Amino acid sequence: MTIQWFPGHMAKARREVTEKLKLVDLIFELTDARIPLSSRNPMIDEIINHKPRIVLLNKADLADTRKTQEWINYFEKHNVVAIPINSQSGDGLSTIRIKAKELVHEKFDKMRAKGIKPRAIRAMVVGIPNSGKSTLINRLAKKNIAKTGNTPGVTKTQQWIKVGKELELLDTPGILWPKFEDETVGYNLALTGAIKDTILNLQDIAVFALRFLEREYPDRLKERYGFDSIPEEIVEIFDAIGEKRGCLMGGGLVDYDKTADVIIRDIRSLKLGRLTFEVPSDMIIEMGVSNETND
Repeated sequence: MTIQWFPGHMAKARREVTEKLKLVDLIFELTDARIPLSSRNPMIDEIINHKPRIVLLNKADLADTRKTQEWINYFEKHNVVAIPINSQSGDGLSTIRIKAKELVHEKFDKMRAKGIKPRAIRAMVVGIPNSGKSTLINRLAKKNIAKTGNTPGVTKTQQWIKVGKELELLDTPGILWPKFEDETVGYNLALTGAIKDTILNLQDIAVFALRFLEREYPDRLKERYGFDSIPEEIVEIFDAIGEKRGCLMGGGLVDYDKTADVIIRDIRSLKLGRLTFEVPSDMIIEMGVSNETND
């Protein structure tokens, strides 16, 4: 199955982000800590060029802690600051301002040397749909300014939000890219809720999820669904889960659509524990990231 989702407003968002770039000092790039690679839009690298950035590994409370640290180490190796956060609870947010000041320190020193009065740091918040951008902004601003929602595509326009006297944030619509070169990226985004369920074949997503769990977290799969050993055939896994969870149709047949929904909801609600679906060693090509300043 090929997964693609590129609503018209996203093409417009790319143009708007490019136009506003000259107004900001740095970029806050929000990613999903469970899929730090798949949730990074490679188009963003092209757009922001050499603007300094902070990668925010959001939803870190849902991700495998050990694997999150692997990603932090990876980004540090590429001279990019990465911070695990939870935009819902506020965990990790205090570190953002500290790191932002460090990244713009040299630029602001130059401004002062030229007699320019210090001002608030201006940061653009970018990320794919449903990454938690608006929730992050509201938490930082300590008020409900940015519109939020638990489905992708809520933010459709840009807006500036003041965060105290030290920081101003530019919220932007989530941007996916027109074509996922690796189909695994599409599956990862779908499984973690970045793409609307209504346009997906959830059975295919559930199959992808089960194969991943079988490979990376087999003990959790066994424990959750009561397997002594995991059946070899995927249909047998579906049948066993469907029967255990009461996903049945007339005649006692398993309803595979309902079973797929159960599997996906179990994963998203931590019924199988904290999961991370990719690690740096999975990468085939290096990411083009930089923290050099382009004044």
